[in-house]
Amino acid sequence: MEALVSANDVLFVLLGAIMVLAMHAGFAFLEVGTVRQKNQVNALVKIMVDFGVSTIAYFFIGYSIAYGINFFSSADVLAAKSGYDLVKFFFLLTFAAAIPAIVSGGIAERAKFNPQMAATFLIVGFVYPFFEGMAWNNHFGLQDWLKSSFGASFHDFAGSVVVHAMGGWIALAAVILLGARNGRYTKDGRLHAYPPSNIPFLALGAWILTVGWFGFNVMSAQSIQNISGLVAVNSLMALVGGTLTALVLGKNDPGFVHNGPLAGLVAVCAGSDIMHPLGALVTGAVAGALFVWAFTMTQNRLKIDDVLGVWPLHGLCGAWGGIAAGIFGSASLGGIGGVSVVSQLLGTLAGVVIALIGGAIVYGGLKKLVGIRLDKESEFDGADLSIHKIPSVSAD
Repeated sequence: MEALVSANDVLFVLLGAIMVLAMHAGFAFLEVGTVRQKNQVNALVKIMVDFGVSTIAYFFIGYSIAYGINFFSSADVLAAKSGYDLVKFFFLLTFAAAIPAIVSGGIAERAKFNPQMAATFLIVGFVYPFFEGMAWNNHFGLQDWLKSSFGASFHDFAGSVVVHAMGGWIALAAVILLGARNGRYTKDGRLHAYPPSNIPFLALGAWILTVGWFGFNVMSAQSIQNISGLVAVNSLMALVGGTLTALVLGKNDPGFVHNGPLAGLVAVCAGSDIMHPLGALVTGAVAGALFVWAFTMTQNRLKIDDVLGVWPLHGLCGAWGGIAAGIFGSASLGGIGGVSVVSQLLGTLAGVVIALIGGAIVYGGLKKLVGIRLDKESEFDGADLSIHKIPSVSAD
């Protein structure tokens, strides 16, 4: 029997959608503060247009793939239940649109604009909702098999794996296919540092994301009666754990400090509704340490030019969050229970594999068909800003 929906639920979910929509400003300023000054306009335009393309792809294709619902009914039908189904779509759209916003930070400063918009459409329209439907709508029997085999289905309350790990691992495929920025590595393999261009913008982006994340996590309840203060406090503890470990291990580097809370929040999404706050603190602390270690390794040893470190931040910390939900969500460690570590491992692995394959197909196909990387001499591609007389808009 379908639960009754009140106008308060509509307002609750709408406020969550608005808070997560505001997080896209955080993605934009985090990228603007990290990339070189000549590419700041590119970053701002790309995030805004990505959201527009994501909306079209998810409205017409992606939401239907994930949930079997479309919006081709008359307006009076759509307005039923005070329009709850519409604001739920809006809320979940902001999650879906986070995927290309995540990818944007990894491929910054050398990706062609128009092919990236095509990639956004394909990812949000097909790749992301394929796994979203598996994890959150019981498609293809994965959840039923996990529950019957290991005693619990895959648990991801607010998207550590469904959103963040998916975005991070898709980004890894795109970054590898693009190659490093011009001049990033010398012929003998030494790293040429490109320091953040604007620490205040970077910090502003991190703060916007951090505040908006309480809408991301708490409003994932999707109704007033299911709201939980536990989710809010677990989110708080995870962001603190991530911040402090990133501060210590990152040796006071402002880039690490401001990404630390984001690492903790990425990791706690999955189990924020079932962990004890101390478990959330540990989850966030491990994520902060994981980000610092993985970002350093990616840039220095693996020679993968992931500009904002989105694979370490979202891909690895998101995967850790999926596993951590099984560990710290268990009753033996103070959690509410009802989870299986094996199910969490397998569900996380499924998300990673789908993201890697989907990212490789989308970006590999576009690379072969139209190219995805700007030429060395190319300027900002895909939007003529000359009428605004804005200088320095090149993308490499």
